[in-house]
Amino acid sequence: MPSLIRFIPSSFNNLLHRFAVRSSVLFSCVCWLLGLVYSPSAAAQYAWQHQLSTIRPALFDSLHYAVALQTTQSHEQTPFWLVANRYGWGTLTSSNGAVIAELERSIAHDDARKWGVGYGVELAAARGFGSTLWVQQAFVEVRWRHALLTLGSKAQPMALKDGQLSTGNQALGINARPIPEVRLSLPRYWIVPFTHRWLRLKGHVAYGKPTDSGWQKRFTQEQHRYTQGALYHSKAGYVMIGNPERQVPFSVELGLEMATQFGGTSYLKQNGGMEVVHNSASPRAFWHAFFPAGSDATDGSFTNKEGNHLGAWLMRCNWQQAAWGVSLYADHYFEDNSSMIHLNKNGWGTGSNAQHMQRQRYFVYDFKDWLLGGELRLNGTPWLQKVVAEYVYSKYQGGPVYHDHTPNVAEHIVGRDNFYNHHLFSGWQHWGMVMGNPLYRSPIYNTDHTIEVKNNRFIAWHIGLMGEPLSRLHYRFLATYQQGFGTYYQLYYPPSRALNLLLETHYAFDEASKWAGWSVILAAALDAGTLYGRQQGLQLTLRKVGVLNFKTKSFKW
Repeated sequence: MPSLIRFIPSSFNNLLHRFAVRSSVLFSCVCWLLGLVYSPSAAAQYAWQHQLSTIRPALFDSLHYAVALQTTQSHEQTPFWLVANRYGWGTLTSSNGAVIAELERSIAHDDARKWGVGYGVELAAARGFGSTLWVQQAFVEVRWRHALLTLGSKAQPMALKDGQLSTGNQALGINARPIPEVRLSLPRYWIVPFTHRWLRLKGHVAYGKPTDSGWQKRFTQEQHRYTQGALYHSKAGYVMIGNPERQVPFSVELGLEMATQFGGTSYLKQNGGMEVVHNSASPRAFWHAFFPAGSDATDGSFTNKEGNHLGAWLMRCNWQQAAWGVSLYADHYFEDNSSMIHLNKNGWGTGSNAQHMQRQRYFVYDFKDWLLGGELRLNGTPWLQKVVAEYVYSKYQGGPVYHDHTPNVAEHIVGRDNFYNHHLFSGWQHWGMVMGNPLYRSPIYNTDHTIEVKNNRFIAWHIGLMGEPLSRLHYRFLATYQQGFGTYYQLYYPPSRALNLLLETHYAFDEASKWAGWSVILAAALDAGTLYGRQQGLQLTLRKVGVLNFKTKSFKW
């Protein structure tokens, strides 16, 4: 339960909320503009800051391609870690396969130029998936100095966590298919001038449109809540305090990630039928997604911010030596003030003053919902190169009580946050996969055809290992134990439990052999417990990578 405190200045809550919301915008917009126009060689991160290249680029040379054939065979359904954190490359069908083709020109080829251009496409033809043919990625990106503009759907990596071993970010994860978007970013840490290289910033702002409207309609059979034509917004800012160039071993990274679902048409199950709610997609709605404000069409007397808003505070402390390194990190998820700033105003009056603040009175909420992790890096032991351990707790969610103030009862307690779910939108998911941490049970597992995260209150322990015991043979091992308590609105009693294991090996053939460019990936996974059931599965992937060089004319920038 939250605790009650008095005598806080009446403007404190609003000031704190504005600061928290706008700090990510300041990181990702203001600092992007500074990095765009100010780039002294003393703060060099690209080769062009040392010396501009005199070689004209050819946009159709050095094209990296990859072709893969993947098949998965499982008992009952595909185990958890063969589905999770693969950018949506997963299906529960016990027998499935896919042919995947990729072609990309990395923008890194232009690091020696002030301008850079990159593009890529990834196509899939599959059996046993939600689609038989789809475009996983299709993007074009242009960089000028430090600033990057990306158009299209591109798989973006996680910030401040290891993408191979971690359970994943709670706000902006790697569990779902990429969303087509317009994204403006500082992709690499930009060194702030006049700080002696001790302060660095990066971030992004993006607007996009999910592609799963048809899937939602089919999955729910038009009998449960779903959304058509919704829009998407995300922004993030990260600051790093440290100076690795001076071989200072310690650094701290802080981040704020925020996202919003808005617009489109919501279909809500009401009184045996489906109520249609048209959400605003006006310029004002785009602004309210950027700076949370406004209200939804269904709010009534107690207004919320327009759209489905969520985010996370991130922190990572690093200590790096020549032979080893260690990092400790935290990820705190939020969906409203009770989790974002842990304060909520509660000085409401009664009677005719029920909607007016009469007293300087606030609730303080506990700091309980966290993802806490540690990462150990070992440079001198090839067979064990990295270890990641994590603990996740999400049971609190502002406490078990939700009570809006009334003319007779002025107490206002906002708890029961219901992480990843929303009363109007289809929740923090894309194509049935949550867009944050996959330990929040994705809607794709729901046999009742509801798009809802049915297990968002849980405790989990996780460990990940990776190494290279033999030349060209790489492995990773994941083990996760979870106790799931359902949601505040539908409890699991007794709690559901799950043990999820994965062992994946990757062998790349010698570049000097006739099999150069080929690799074989073999993964074995197991689930036990009541949360996902008992199943085992094997996944085999054959992959060929290479470089294409076309005899094309280069051009001058």
